[in-house]
Amino acid sequence: MNTHQHPNPDQHAKSQILSLLSSGTLGDSGRLPSERALSERFRIGRRRVREALAQLEAEGLIWRKQGSGTYAGKPADPTGELAARIAGETNAIQVMEARLCIEPELAALCAARIKPPAVEQLRALAARIVRSLPNSENEIWDGALHRMIAEEARNKPLLTCFAMLDEIRVSADWLVFRARARPPGSFERTLRQHDRIIDAIAAGDPEAARAAMHAHLDERFTALRAEVTDR
Repeated sequence: MNTHQHPNPDQHAKSQILSLLSSGTLGDSGRLPSERALSERFRIGRRRVREALAQLEAEGLIWRKQGSGTYAGKPADPTGELAARIAGETNAIQVMEARLCIEPELAALCAARIKPPAVEQLRALAARIVRSLPNSENEIWDGALHRMIAEEARNKPLLTCFAMLDEIRVSADWLVFRARARPPGSFERTLRQHDRIIDAIAAGDPEAARAAMHAHLDERFTALRAEVTDR
């Protein structure tokens, strides 16, 4: 009996496109190759490429513009231009200070307003972060999870603030800096912290969600501050 396990072809297609998203080779526009080009590049059928792209779009990792193509991240937002201007005038410490002010409140509002199906989506996103993945891919899923919590808080002004900070965080230079400030094993602690945040949100407990998010971000703040001090 042949016990060799072939990789799930659907997951393989998705994994290949995720690797491309995290490679930093898409250029400033973030535009992905066409479905045909992706199919030829990864030797994957067009149908599987299309299904993988649909899943990534549903998870908020890509978006499509009619007549133009498929792009990494979210559709262009006015906050992006502002974030680009601010990025050169701020630093990691200031960004983390702002996140500590905003994201715990977003988590609290999310706990008060989220619907059960969205909770399951949060858990699915959190489950994407695994020790065996490269940090760059884990950072993508981490960002998607935090973004969904912000969106489910349903507060447009706070979401706009979050979006601006998120635009700064995902720039190439900042990704490199964050990777240096993430010690081995930190994603394992991140997983536990995410579980506590999601459990509090699922329980509809704003205070616990606020505290769990603050504790999670505070640990990252400490690591970033140590990286700045050591340089």
